[in-house]
Amino acid sequence: MKCVFVGKEVVSDSLKARAEKKLSKLDRYFNKEAEAIIRFRQQRGGRNICEITVSVDGLILRAEENSNDMYLSIDRAVDKLESQIRRYRTKMGKHLRDPKPEAPEEKVEPVYEEASYDVVRVKKFSVKPMDVDDAITQMELLGHNFFLFMNAETNTMCVLYRRNDGTYGLLVPEN
Repeated sequence: MKCVFVGKEVVSDSLKARAEKKLSKLDRYFNKEAEAIIRFRQQRGGRNICEITVSVDGLILRAEENSNDMYLSIDRAVDKLESQIRRYRTKMGKHLRDPKPEAPEEKVEPVYEEASYDVVRVKKFSVKPMDVDDAITQMELLGHNFFLFMNAETNTMCVLYRRNDGTYGLLVPEN
């Protein structure tokens, strides 16, 4: 697994070695080369945060943990990733073992209008066709309340969201 480390004055060789060693036990779940981005941060009050994002074949796994010890944060984040993999193993198995043929990626450019609101963060990501079940799995793995995806059945951009009662809703544009 290829590891990329991000952090200000926090990343030491021993932290890198610990993270690489812990992440190496996840290699058995991935057939192809996976990439892990490991972010180390320190907050006031002595909180050490480790955020790990693993992307493989268009699937994104993410875990974030904080504690008083950075090594403990690394251990907990890797354990959380492993539990996500085990929990979604059957759904993820088809992604990890039998990748779908990739459709040409379409660049979606955001349309900005003048408004009195400030945009504090812009996030770009590639959009690949997937069915609704795959989108639910991806949303759960990311821990988000909504997910934008290209519906493989209708070939339209859709938004999947978690409702207050725990069920899911799907926004589909009219054509």
